[in-house]
Amino acid sequence: MSEHTNTTPTDSDEPGVTVRTHTELADALPYLLGFQPDESLVLVAVHGSRGRFGGRVTVGIPTDPADWAVVADAVTDALVTGSTRRQGLPEGIVAFLCREPGPGENGTTVMEYLRPLAQHVRLAAGARDVPVVDALCLCDHRCWSYCCPDPACCPPEGNAQKPPGTSAVAAAAAYAGMTVRGSLRAMQRRLLPPDDGGDPRWTTALDTACANLLPRLVDEREAAEVADLTLTTTADLLTRLHRLPQVRDLKAADACDDRAIGIEEAATVIVGLQDRETRDRAAEWMEGPLAPPALRLWRALARRCTGAYDEYAAAPLALAGWVAWSSGDRTEARVALALALRADPDYLFALLLHHACDEGLAAESIRRVLRRAGKDRGREVVAGGAGTAGEADAPGWGGGGEAEGASSSRRRRVPLPSALRAAGWRGGTAGLARPSGAGGPAGRAGRPAGAGRPPLPVRPRGGRPGAGPGGSRAPYGAGLGPGPSGQLPLRSSRHGRRSQGGRGANGRG
Repeated sequence: MSEHTNTTPTDSDEPGVTVRTHTELADALPYLLGFQPDESLVLVAVHGSRGRFGGRVTVGIPTDPADWAVVADAVTDALVTGSTRRQGLPEGIVAFLCREPGPGENGTTVMEYLRPLAQHVRLAAGARDVPVVDALCLCDHRCWSYCCPDPACCPPEGNAQKPPGTSAVAAAAAYAGMTVRGSLRAMQRRLLPPDDGGDPRWTTALDTACANLLPRLVDEREAAEVADLTLTTTADLLTRLHRLPQVRDLKAADACDDRAIGIEEAATVIVGLQDRETRDRAAEWMEGPLAPPALRLWRALARRCTGAYDEYAAAPLALAGWVAWSSGDRTEARVALALALRADPDYLFALLLHHACDEGLAAESIRRVLRRAGKDRGREVVAGGAGTAGEADAPGWGGGGEAEGASSSRRRRVPLPSALRAAGWRGGTAGLARPSGAGGPAGRAGRPAGAGRPPLPVRPRGGRPGAGPGGSRAPYGAGLGPGPSGQLPLRSSRHGRRSQGGRGANGRG
């Protein structure tokens, strides 16, 4: 097959681009996902008589071929089930098997090695009455089709892919403002510990932090102090990262962030974030000038969770996914949340965010919930301060006294330094409680210049709810949402012959 037959517009009114050949299909894949897949099996649903691309699922290729049948069946089921729920039963599936040659291998040997996996996908799709309209192996900048028997169209040595950025898909994506983030492995590397385990002092610091903080987290009064310590340390780190000079090279930028974060500080925050309420309060650093340093901090902390503490990475990884999603980067959000679920498959916070992101929900709905929670805590702080400081003092800034000292661990807000406000933050000051050490009218008159800047989240009075965003556990399904390709709908016409394992490709018109 030298050219797909369909070049008509898509079923929707959205702008689109038609792909006609195998190489154009291969060129379209990074723009469908937002990154270059490697060592991955990617399935893309095809909808409508004109072959419009829909949902997609990405999963790593198991190293043991004995697992291929189970993985192919599970991934195909996830794609068909999710796509049917959103857009109806797919008209077909396009499969991409991506793997680079290892030592002593070339593209042809990799293609033959992965052929059984492609067959497992075709059988799994056929069992669900959905044909695989094309299955491509992408390796060493060449592509092979497992479905096209014509050597004139698909020679044994494969078809060379065009250089990056030179295809019609790349031109349309550039016009739409879309970019490819690099390889999946490179994105994961920014969120995972080094291959050599990193600095041995990281594990020692985590051992010490666990011994000191975990026993305190089970005590109500001391847990509040641990939460304040965690959030205060986090605020200091955010300000420090915000003040660092910008570095264009991503690897160098991550190394600069790592040097700026102390080993004991990182361990304190990592252990403190294991408390769900503290983690939810940290999630409020999600927008404005706080979001970029917060994302960098969560990445850096996730890279410190090595060895026996790999499960501790679930909290910073989930926060990194949330901040990335809140900032409009669904690609990194999905990668970070998937890694959080790899660290802890039952981590509810990551499960809910992953499901919501895949379902195409707007992050603003979650931001409103977190903003409301912060305002509610602020009102509780004001009410608590008015009840303990005395009527003669102004609420939130009144005089001290024993009653104030008795509840300061719950009421105290730690303002962020002025650097973030100078960067453009426009947060309000309602509910700002008296900073530690400020007393009476003198404290109010002598407030520092940055005292009105946005405060840290505050623990609510009267108990530790300890629950993150509620709801039933979301089923795990990777990459079924609109994703980055929502701005550039792609469509693919299909072979006119019947595909193995299912009904004909043109069975529905």
